Amino acid sequence: MHIERHDVGTRMSRAVIHNDTIYLCGQVAEDRKADITGQTETMLAKVDALLESLGSNRQHLLSATLYLKHMSLFEEMNRVWDAWVPEGCSPARACVEARMASPALLVEISVMAALPAIPQVT
Repeated sequence: MHIERHDVGTRMSRAVIHNDTIYLCGQVAEDRKADITGQTETMLAKVDALLESLGSNRQHLLSATLYLKHMSLFEEMNRVWDAWVPEGCSPARACVEARMASPALLVEISVMAALPAIPQVT
């Protein structure tokens, strides 16, 4: 069994790959002063960048769990989410209201994605 850990810290790894599945740690907004739209956009941009750095992308999403500070933000967050997820590539998803680690955070996401097979050169 091979487990590959990326950006390993004391508390967590930023990403872990096991059996061609990528597990990302929770991603949050760059600017914690932004509204839900801004926080969701920058959070998803971080997911894009991290998946790309590992050889995957949003077309290979398997699962996403979203944590919202208040469910009143659900519709606004979904407008950004719906525009971001490629058509036909919607992952299994859950969205829950949660107490955030920082009071300024409005949304956090945890993602699992497939690591695409590398084409064989013949």
